[in-house]
Amino acid sequence: MADVIQLISGPRNISTALMYAFGNRADTSVVDEPMYGYYLNTFDVDHPGKKEVLQSMTTDVEEAIRTIVNPDTYTPHHFVKNMSMHMEGVDVSYSHDLKNIFLIRDPERLITSYAKVIENPTMRDIGLEKEWFLFKEVTAHSLKPWAVLDTGEILKNPRGVLTKLCNQIDIPFSEEMLSWEAGPRKEDGIWAPYWYGSVHKSTGFMKQRSSSDPLPTRLKPLYEEALPYYKMLYTHAIKA
Repeated sequence: MADVIQLISGPRNISTALMYAFGNRADTSVVDEPMYGYYLNTFDVDHPGKKEVLQSMTTDVEEAIRTIVNPDTYTPHHFVKNMSMHMEGVDVSYSHDLKNIFLIRDPERLITSYAKVIENPTMRDIGLEKEWFLFKEVTAHSLKPWAVLDTGEILKNPRGVLTKLCNQIDIPFSEEMLSWEAGPRKEDGIWAPYWYGSVHKSTGFMKQRSSSDPLPTRLKPLYEEALPYYKMLYTHAIKA
């Protein structure tokens, strides 16, 4: 049975790059956001490509959970990329027996990037508050090692941070995690054309040119609301 590693992330967080890093390992299979269909079907959110997503995957959260905890794979490790907001209303007790990685990003950068796709994001959209509560719930009952990653720390020293991550979750580090071929991958969800433009141009972990764009003034209240959750999670993050 595969060793399941679950990423719990907010959006615009290099989560797809991290999925590519794990997917590049010869010993690891990956799956992209298995709860996205449930989320779009259950909550009043308007995302690009919503109809396509709902037609392409299950909207039954229990079925999605079964694919996470009992993956159809023969690889030693199985990496699941999940978004924290997709787990709204979900009984996350299934996570207690998984290796969980919580991925965070400075909310100023996160919100600025997200607003390029969704003009006026809310706290639900950016997922930081939900991620904090998931972190408290999951780590309090976790039966396996867990870790917190920060996007900024990864970009400072990808090899160093990923080596520490692998040590922390008890898997061997692989150099294959540091680079990949540009372009889409077979694991991408059908929503990739709307969200994965930058990562499809990448061949490794790299800072985007847009990462210094200013935070829109209208979104400063959201940033101020999100910042405490980020700071609490960051205290647990692996440092470069």
